[in-house]
Amino acid sequence: MKEITYVQKACAYITRGTGELLVFEGPGHDGLQIPKGTLEAGESPREALFREVLEESGLGALNGTSHLTTDIWTRREGRRYVRHFFHSTVHEPRDRWTHTVTDGGGEHGSEFEFRWVQPRTAREFALDLDEYVGLLPTATGTETITSLSD
Repeated sequence: MKEITYVQKACAYITRGTGELLVFEGPGHDGLQIPKGTLEAGESPREALFREVLEESGLGALNGTSHLTTDIWTRREGRRYVRHFFHSTVHEPRDRWTHTVTDGGGEHGSEFEFRWVQPRTAREFALDLDEYVGLLPTATGTETITSLSD
């Protein structure tokens, strides 16, 4: 039996006041994506979330960050992804922008083109990243989400 490797990921559903969801079309995958990334040694899922969002989108001021759910997702045999999904809101007037990753890591120099979509009407996301869009509060809703304690 092949040994299984578990990789921890932080995934960000970021919305703005209109209820729109931040997405990008990234290199190497067909479909929409959300800011996400692998936890570094000693890093909590919440810490990784803030770091990845800043690295990939340039957004540094997230509000009301709450944990939505955690799952284990299999992309290929022998590798499991422990995905921690969070929801944050942001005040962002730009409808579209391009951000170049400058962190020196594996995505250094990559350009991500961000835009906003209505979460429940968007086409399918890459890597099953849209699996929990239904957990997002609506723009007019008062849904409360329990926070993940670090």
